[in-house]
Amino acid sequence: MTSATNPPTDNDLTPFPDHTQLPESDGTFVKNWQEHPQSILLTDSITPVLKKLNPEGEYCIGQDLGIYWRLTEPPEKGAEAPDWFYVPNVPFLLNGQTRRSYVLWREYIAPLIALEFVSDNGNEERDKTPWTGKFWIYEQVIRPPFYGIYEVKKASVEVYEFIGGQYHLLAANERGHYPIVSLGVELGIWLGVYQNVELPWLRWWDLQGNLLLTGEERADCLTAQLRSLGIEPEA
Repeated sequence: MTSATNPPTDNDLTPFPDHTQLPESDGTFVKNWQEHPQSILLTDSITPVLKKLNPEGEYCIGQDLGIYWRLTEPPEKGAEAPDWFYVPNVPFLLNGQTRRSYVLWREYIAPLIALEFVSDNGNEERDKTPWTGKFWIYEQVIRPPFYGIYEVKKASVEVYEFIGGQYHLLAANERGHYPIVSLGVELGIWLGVYQNVELPWLRWWDLQGNLLLTGEERADCLTAQLRSLGIEPEA
């Protein structure tokens, strides 16, 4: 495990700002077309599970949303923006406003899972360089219990679990999935068509191996069931 005791200093950067005072973007473009629909697919299919786990609606999902972990100049250099993450036990709104970013020194609660979608060769997502590497920042500072690295070009996902102060690469189960038991789901690769494109998409299953469906897929299943009973949904 890599550690560092003398972080770069930023003089007198107090009082600590909140999400309304910090940049919500570093100005970069989304790296590929697939990132946006992939995030929507993950959110859409797991939403019924999250609503059951959080009946009061106390949770947050971030999609390319900055997680601020330290103060820097410029401020956005002190944030990591996972392609997808989930935080339990936090309000959806802050003082009636949606979050422009997720600020650790204001919220204190780390994401339960953070996912990165690889656009290049994956070195950035596995970088353990102290204070700058993504892997190091997630492992040493933000510390989500689960960190996933998804590579669509390789049709693969690596899932790490935070145990004993560092990340350990998990082994897939007999279905080739990675159980996230606290969520009651498994994460894995699904080869199929979504938004008219066939790709090895990153998806959720329940712990029995049943694929978690999107709203459109659930509607299609209901339509098929009604027609099997001789009922036309349009009627």
